Amino acid sequence: MNKRSTFIFSTIAIAIMIMVGLTPLAAGASTTLPSANAPHQDGPTATPDDPIWLSFVAARAALEEKTGEDLTFVRRWYYEQAEFQEGIDSCHTLGEDEEEHLLYWGWRFLITSLSGRTYEVRTSFNRKIIVVCDEVTVDENAGAVDVNPDANLPAPVTGSAVNGSFEVGGQVTGLYPNTRTALQKAKMKWVKMQLQVGQDGSGLISEAHSAGYKILFSVIGDKAQVMNPAYQDTYAAYVAGLASAGADGIEVWNEMNIDREWPAGQINGTNYVPLLAKAYNAIKTANPNTLVITGALAPTGFFGAAGCTDQGCNDDVYAQQMAAAGAGQYADCIGVHYNEGVVSPQQSTGDPRDNYPTRYYGTMLNRAIGPFGNKQACFTELGYLTPEGYGALPPAFAWAQNTTIAEQAQWLAEAAVLSAQSGRVRLMIVFNVDFTHWSDDPQAGYAIIRADGSCPACDSLAQVLQ
Repeated sequence: MNKRSTFIFSTIAIAIMIMVGLTPLAAGASTTLPSANAPHQDGPTATPDDPIWLSFVAARAALEEKTGEDLTFVRRWYYEQAEFQEGIDSCHTLGEDEEEHLLYWGWRFLITSLSGRTYEVRTSFNRKIIVVCDEVTVDENAGAVDVNPDANLPAPVTGSAVNGSFEVGGQVTGLYPNTRTALQKAKMKWVKMQLQVGQDGSGLISEAHSAGYKILFSVIGDKAQVMNPAYQDTYAAYVAGLASAGADGIEVWNEMNIDREWPAGQINGTNYVPLLAKAYNAIKTANPNTLVITGALAPTGFFGAAGCTDQGCNDDVYAQQMAAAGAGQYADCIGVHYNEGVVSPQQSTGDPRDNYPTRYYGTMLNRAIGPFGNKQACFTELGYLTPEGYGALPPAFAWAQNTTIAEQAQWLAEAAVLSAQSGRVRLMIVFNVDFTHWSDDPQAGYAIIRADGSCPACDSLAQVLQ
């Protein structure tokens, strides 16, 4: 009689690595968004010292030591709290010099490597006992998200704008001459701007296209009305109008897992899917070639072990809720934000703050798209903050004080290469190209056009986007 007590909370950590290869982009002349100088909405949020993540890191290290396999990036990992009725060692044949551990509860991890092999590792809650099993003793598909879409959701319009190619672009305040020069120098192909429902985007579309660029709009609206079906119809009609006018990509809302962007008390991935479904069908009916991207989530573990409170949800929990509610059938790719890195995107350890998954490119990517099966990611914001040329960062952003312009340039290029090589990323939008706002929200520190007008990242990106 197995009374195994389990709980599933996170399915994450997947693949990417290597280097080389990519593509180009540029911009128009004078159109500026009314919201261009609005406070940056994507500052990294606090993350806890997660004991499950620390246990996974310990389990992975033990597995690497035993197998000799590099598991810096893995296809997926799953955990559960489990009762080991015959002891934690029951999955492993003890050697002559090994003593049996009288431990019957702990974490069970299933780790699938890039080569496709799945391993089982068991750990005590305090990580002092770690057992690499001789074979997997439970279902290797454990942790997969069960998709149970609401029967009231409309059938998705058929067709996809995804063709498998990878492209790079940048978020801009306008298509000014210096901005256009930077985009051309960096060999980008897309520009991104944010619109509020009701703003006229037709001129921006024409301007971008005339300059030879594709354009992505991140479209936000009235969070006080977003749960109202009638307002969702208004939103859908608006984004359909953008698609009809020729928008190449539309991101449906932004960071809806926090109460800054979605009404408190109603933050749940399931509540987002009706808006996404209406928007997707309206966009695809208007223009089947428009890329539809789910709203990128705010990367955070701020909401603790519960995963969600009235004020928001951790991004991994919210993504699982979205996936279970059927979001994947209403999107060409999954929106992702990554803008809190202070180490190379090739690293999965070494952040001086902690090793929480959102700190690293690879684990952030896996965290975002793991629940969605084979869906590709679209990074609608990927950037590295550096104060060089501006002075000290405000306290809330002091974590990036030691990042240099040279590191920003190198890491953006590395992120582009990793994205292209992975096959899991359709689009990477650099945050940002030309912002100049510097105060409590230091957007200029993310800009690749620096305070002195130089653009080292343009050169490093150009080298890999040939």
